[in-house]
Amino acid sequence: MIDPKLLRSDTAAVAANLARRGHVLDVPALQALEEKRRHWQLESDRLRAERNAHAKAVGMAKGRGEDIAPLLAKGESMARAVADCDEALSSVQAEMDAWMLGLPNLLDTSVPEGRDENSNVEVRRWGNAREFDFEVRDHVDVGAALGQLDFESAGRISGARFAVMKGGVARLHRALAQFMLDLHTGTHGYTEVYVPYLVSAASLTGTGQLPKFEQDLFAVRGDSGLHLIPTAEVPVTNMARDQILAAEELPRRYVAHTPCFRSEAGAYGRDTRGMIRQHQFDKVELVILSKPTDSYANLELLTSHAEAVLQALELPYRVMALCAGDVSFSSAKTYDIEVWLPSQQRYREISSCSNCESFQARRMQARWRNPETGKPEPLHTLNGSGVAVGRALVAVLENYQNADGSVSVPKVLQPYMGGTTRVSPQG
Repeated sequence: MIDPKLLRSDTAAVAANLARRGHVLDVPALQALEEKRRHWQLESDRLRAERNAHAKAVGMAKGRGEDIAPLLAKGESMARAVADCDEALSSVQAEMDAWMLGLPNLLDTSVPEGRDENSNVEVRRWGNAREFDFEVRDHVDVGAALGQLDFESAGRISGARFAVMKGGVARLHRALAQFMLDLHTGTHGYTEVYVPYLVSAASLTGTGQLPKFEQDLFAVRGDSGLHLIPTAEVPVTNMARDQILAAEELPRRYVAHTPCFRSEAGAYGRDTRGMIRQHQFDKVELVILSKPTDSYANLELLTSHAEAVLQALELPYRVMALCAGDVSFSSAKTYDIEVWLPSQQRYREISSCSNCESFQARRMQARWRNPETGKPEPLHTLNGSGVAVGRALVAVLENYQNADGSVSVPKVLQPYMGGTTRVSPQG
């Protein structure tokens, strides 16, 4: 949520920032809501002052031995007026909060200009694409040749955008997740957490998935109000919900391996083949809770930790700074890491690393106590895939495929595969 004080005090600057995204701030609607809020706030203050003055008059009359029954009746009437005014003020504030929940985050000044992904800026790239002396197959055909990646069975079980993995491919998928967890906990200093896969609407609102992206979520039937998580970012970041952290506790760095569930409502017809865009997929998620002054240094650090996964796997990739029109709703700045897929002869996203600044923290009431002021202030939240396990598997299957149909196991994964160096077709 955008700082309400900033929105009121410098509406023009907020509107100009949001316009970079292509979002038009409805200034008349804001002004109308603010006018109503101000009216009822002033009225509430006025009535309270009158009630307090009246209470003193009652006390004085009682002290003089006068009949105070009429005064008490008037006091009750004034109390009802205050209550009615407070109810009206709360209603307007709720309307204002709901309206503000629809506003995206403000962008950092370093975010490149542009309306879509075509304006994203390459920051750096690592590694060289492998040269093959045979016809390259995509991961679907590689998995089919191995007999260990089965979309037909998944279709019978659940429908489109699901996969069944077997044998060496299933083990390779598991090895990738275990390797990422060990790297981030052992080398990068993150604390591993196991979190719920079902979350409340309040948690989803806190991180920005609700109310705007409800169509992308899977809701649980019944009246529980729970949803399957679209990313571990939701439960992990909400660990700070309604908390006030001490300065010496920051930064907090968490890593979690979870399945993720997305309806892909806005992806009709896109990446229907294979595992690039699935309803269920695994991800190793990184979350950092940071002091505001340190959050952009932490963004660079978090991004480097996601890159370290691909470097260890020896997978070529590039880092892209997303332009204003491509940055996600809750983010102030985002780097996408894109891995090379030889079958497509292009880079595809495998991780997004974002600094949400105080946007999520305001929605969650996640705060830290600033030792300079002694007061609680919103902390900054960051998140990034470290990395998407399914897409990492796709990249390994394609970049490490062999002419005989087998897939070499990256050296860093071999200890997780019991020393196996190659996944071969099942007989």
